[in-house]
Amino acid sequence: MSDTEETKPILDPMSARPLYVQLADVIAQQIATGKLAPDRPIPSENHLADEYGVARLTARRAAQELRERGLIVTVRGKGSFVLEQPPTGTLESEDGTADQG
Repeated sequence: MSDTEETKPILDPMSARPLYVQLADVIAQQIATGKLAPDRPIPSENHLADEYGVARLTARRAAQELRERGLIVTVRGKGSFVLEQPPTGTLESEDGTADQG
């Protein structure tokens, strides 16, 4: 194991939070950190199921959760893609100047 190798988050089947929500949170974090870039596909349901050791239905529910959060869009026949996210942290007006209260 090298220092550059990332450790995959482990889902907790004993948690009160459903596995699909846990998986959606993992993917949402990857989107927030830029690991999954806007206008790029997320891994397929089959890939997510294999990678995280969950059922394909769980991966499908995670994708549904991400769509409901406004993080991805699914295109029939092509897959699910990351949506461009508005910047967070500062309140800005449409001309890009920060709101000085």
